[in-house]
Amino acid sequence: MSKILLVEDDRDIIENLSALLRLEGFQVRSEKGQKEALEAVEEENFDLLLLDVSLRNGNGFSVCSAVKAVSDIPVIFLTASGDEFSVVTGLELGAEDYVSKPFRPRELVSRIRSVLRRCGKSQAVLEIGDLRVDTVRAAVTKNGQDCMLTALEYRLLLVFLNHKGMVLSRSRLLEEIWDAAGEFVNDNTLTVYIKRLREKIETDPQNPAIIRTVRGLGYKLGE
Repeated sequence: MSKILLVEDDRDIIENLSALLRLEGFQVRSEKGQKEALEAVEEENFDLLLLDVSLRNGNGFSVCSAVKAVSDIPVIFLTASGDEFSVVTGLELGAEDYVSKPFRPRELVSRIRSVLRRCGKSQAVLEIGDLRVDTVRAAVTKNGQDCMLTALEYRLLLVFLNHKGMVLSRSRLLEEIWDAAGEFVNDNTLTVYIKRLREKIETDPQNPAIIRTVRGLGYKLGE
């Protein structure tokens, strides 16, 4: 599970963004100022820093500069919309990306996952039971035997693996996979893809242990 340090002085953003990131499977620690952020980096190992530019004491640029001088922790800046100076300054200091406020939650999560993958901070091999997913090679095996999944089946499996512990509604799944294979996916075809995926990864597809149905709510990755 990737660990994120959120450095932000707006209480509402801290609460809402921390809750979102935890739902997405991240560990989150938040700090409001430059001094506290640098102390946190000394105390713990983080996989990524989310830095606001404006802080009550100090600023995000100073935090980024200090962190980059001693580690390779990737940094994403949160900047005011249209603030070109902050964007350029942050990138020149070594930040991997920036997201403008007000940001769209799903876009931010996507940016975070992308930076973690590029920087080698995301978990390369995911496992559940006898199923093993190598995200670098996009290879899936069960009991050591290859599982040949289509692009959309693979994307669907990754969605479940990236949301452990969460019940995913059908509408949420459709949002996640609709363009994975360059084809339209509707509610009826989603049922077909889940059935096909279960046939390939479940020991007993009629009694699935990996992708479980939560009646009336959606689906959940098995424990």
